[in-house]
Amino acid sequence: MLYQYLNGDNWRHIYLVGDLHGCRALLDRQLLAARFDTQQDLLISVGDLIDRGPDSLGCLRLLDEPWFRSVRGNHEEMALAALCEGEELLWKMNGGDWFWQLTAQQRAEAQDYLQHCQELPLIIHLAQDERLTVIAHADYPASRYAFEQPVDEYQVVWGRDRIHRLQYGRGETISGADAFYFGHTPLDQPLSGWNQHYIDTGAVFGNRLTLVKIQ
Repeated sequence: MLYQYLNGDNWRHIYLVGDLHGCRALLDRQLLAARFDTQQDLLISVGDLIDRGPDSLGCLRLLDEPWFRSVRGNHEEMALAALCEGEELLWKMNGGDWFWQLTAQQRAEAQDYLQHCQELPLIIHLAQDERLTVIAHADYPASRYAFEQPVDEYQVVWGRDRIHRLQYGRGETISGADAFYFGHTPLDQPLSGWNQHYIDTGAVFGNRLTLVKIQ
């Protein structure tokens, strides 16, 4: 699925979280501090639930929660390539070795969740009153946003051209939506420019996990 439409009216508060990379305990502490209410609030992840951190399976279990949504990140893509096409080396080199360290029962559970990641959208379209927020893992590779417009799916998940331009003070607004939120590139602190926000602050490398309240 390329796009998923969400109506913000269905929730009291909506939060976005940067790349989790297995840091489930960090997330749980942040949600507790934010007084996140699983009955009324929504959490949206910018992808990369897995790899490198201590509890990838715990982060995959979030996919069962009615209060959680996520786009697909490049680490989910690498896992799927390993499981579906036998391309294990790239995943193992990028933190996927946890999968082979699980018990047989845990591995079967993780495999079920990872197969489910094939159904995750690449782009979430969040309609909030008169505001439109777009969430993707790495980029929205177009100068104008439109729901269900075809875009380069590889760049949505892997692209870094836009953030590199932004880091050098160059960029442009993406028309058609109010705000775009991305992860993918670890930063010391969140980076914003024009109408784009990058919120992967490298929690798995010992930095803070970024949680942003947008409603």
